[in-house]
Formats: sequence, structure tokens, C-alpha cells
Amino acid sequence: MSKKLVIKVTAGADAPERCSQAFTVAAVAVASGVEVSLWLTGESSWFALPGRAAEFSLPHAAPLPDLLEGILAGGTVTLCTQCAVRRGIEQADVVAGVRIAGAQVFVSEVMGDGVQALVY
Repeated sequence: MSKKLVIKVTAGADAPERCSQAFTVAAVAVASGVEVSLWLTGESSWFALPGRAAEFSLPHAAPLPDLLEGILAGGTVTLCTQCAVRRGIEQADVVAGVRIAGAQVFVSEVMGDGVQALVY
């Protein structure tokens, strides 16, 4: 049975430690060969836009742009549809490799066999 990790991050600059933890866990999992799906929701939605991860700073934490790059290189990054609409973000606006999808896709991912879901 294959293992998959689905991480939903709801925090952004409003809760930097929680946000950083989610990206760090996702990046470490990808680097470890785990199938990873990172969902950007709420305030983390902004990190789907080019340059926004570079604006994030947390002392003694890995740089968010490096973590995002690693996750995109070996995993999936999804921006919540409703979160995107509320912020005026469209598919053409996001970083290459980020998709926009809704709750139906999230539910189908977390209900799969061998899936571990985490919410930050």
C-alpha cells in the first residue's frame, strides 16, 4: 500500500510558525519520497502568487520559497477554489505548477487508501 500525505495549511503571515511547520513537513516528506499534496487555504492562499513566499520571514526557519520549490518539484500544490475567488486570484496568476481545485478534489484525496491528512 502506498502512502500519501495530504496537508492543508490555513495559516499564512497571520500565524507564521504554523505556516512554516506545514511547508516544512510537506517539503521533508517530498524529500523522503512520500507522495505529498499541499493545499493552500485561508491566508496561505497568497503563497500561490509569484513572489509572495519571498515576503514571508520567520527566524530560524527554512526560507518559504525554497520549501515551496521543493514541494512543487516532487509533490502537488493546490490552491482552494473558494479561497482564490475571495482573493481575486485566477489560474493565470499563480506560480507555475500550482493548480486551483475545490472541496470535491480535496475530499477525494483524503479518502484514498493509505492517506494521512494533516491540517495546520
